Amino acid sequence: MSRHFNFCSGPATLPLEVLERAREELVDYQGRGLSVMEMSHRGDDFIEIAARAERNLRELLSIPEGYRVLFVQGGASTQFSCVPLNLLGGGGTGNYLDSGVWAKKALAEARHLGGAHVAASTADLGYRRAPAQGEIVLSPDAAFLHYTDNETIGGVAYDYLPEAGDVPLVCDMSSSILGREIDVSRFGVIYAGAQKNIGPAGLTVVIVRDDLLDRARPETPQMLSYRQAADHGSMLNTPPTYAWYLCGLVFEWLKARGGVAAIAEVNRRKAARLYAAIDQSEFYSNPIEAGSRSVMNVPFRLRDESLDQRFLADAEAAGLLYLQGHRSVGGMRASIYNAMPEEGVEALIDFMDGFARRHG
Repeated sequence: MSRHFNFCSGPATLPLEVLERAREELVDYQGRGLSVMEMSHRGDDFIEIAARAERNLRELLSIPEGYRVLFVQGGASTQFSCVPLNLLGGGGTGNYLDSGVWAKKALAEARHLGGAHVAASTADLGYRRAPAQGEIVLSPDAAFLHYTDNETIGGVAYDYLPEAGDVPLVCDMSSSILGREIDVSRFGVIYAGAQKNIGPAGLTVVIVRDDLLDRARPETPQMLSYRQAADHGSMLNTPPTYAWYLCGLVFEWLKARGGVAAIAEVNRRKAARLYAAIDQSEFYSNPIEAGSRSVMNVPFRLRDESLDQRFLADAEAAGLLYLQGHRSVGGMRASIYNAMPEEGVEALIDFMDGFARRHG
C-alpha cells in the first residue's frame, strides 16, 4: 500500500490508524455481522457509538456542563443561516468580524436573513491580518458576536479570543477545532464542519450553551433548530451515521496521542518549520502578517508564478497532493491539520527547497 501526503484543505487527510480500523470493522462491526453504515440509528449499537463519540469530544475539549453537543448535517455553511435564525428571536442584531472569505460568507447570509453589523473588518487591508481587539465596535443592540477563528482560504487566524462582554461569542472553528486548547465556557456557540480536523465530510459539530437554545426566530425550520436537534439527540431525522462513527474514531485516536494539548505542540512545530522555510527563501513568500498566520492552512506563492503548474505537477509526482491554492486567491496552500504527520511537512519543505534550487 502506498500513502501519499495529502495537503487538501478538506476533505482532508485522516489518520492512517483510523482508516485501518474502519477497514477492519467495515463489513462486520465488532462481531455484530453488519457494517456501521447498515445499522439503525435508533439501535443500541449505534446509540453507544454516538454516545461514546460525544463523551470523548467533551473530554478532549473540556466542555463544561450547560452545553449541548450536536452532530448535524449541512456543513458549516448551513450554520451561517442557523446562527441568526437561532439567536435573533429575541431581537437585536448579529455582529460580525470580517477577516476573509468565510467570515464574509457568514456575514452575507446574516444580511440576507435580516441584517447584520460589521463590528470590525480588515477587507481594506486585503485580509492580511485578523481584526484587532481594539478595532471591534459592537452595535448597541448586539445579540451575538460572530467570528471565523481560522480562514481556511486566506490563512488568517486569530491569536487571541475576542472580548464581547455579556454578548454571546459565536465562532466558526471549522479548520481549527481540536488543533489547540480552548476555553469553551467563553463561547455561546462553536460550530465546525467535520472534514478538516474531525473526520470525513457530511457532519457538522455544534456546541451550544443551554441558555441560547430558546432564542430562535419563529420561522426557523425544525431541521435548522438547535432546540430540536438537542431535544432529539441530533436524530430528528436519519443522521450521517458512518461519518459520525468515523469522527468517533478520530476522537479516540486523538486521545491516544495525548489529547489536544499534545497535538497542539506538534501543530506548532509543523507550522513553525514551514513558515521558516518560506520566510528564509527568496523563491517563496507568504502574505499574512506574522501575528495572524494560521497554524492549519499555510498559503504561499512562488516568485515566478509561471512555474505554478510545474510546481504542482512535480509535487504530485513526489507524492505531495493538493497543494494548489483556492481558485479565488491562487498560489499554493498547504493544509497541515492534526492528521498531517511531521514527516509530511518535512517532505514538503525538502521538495520546496529542491524545486527552488532547480528553478531559482
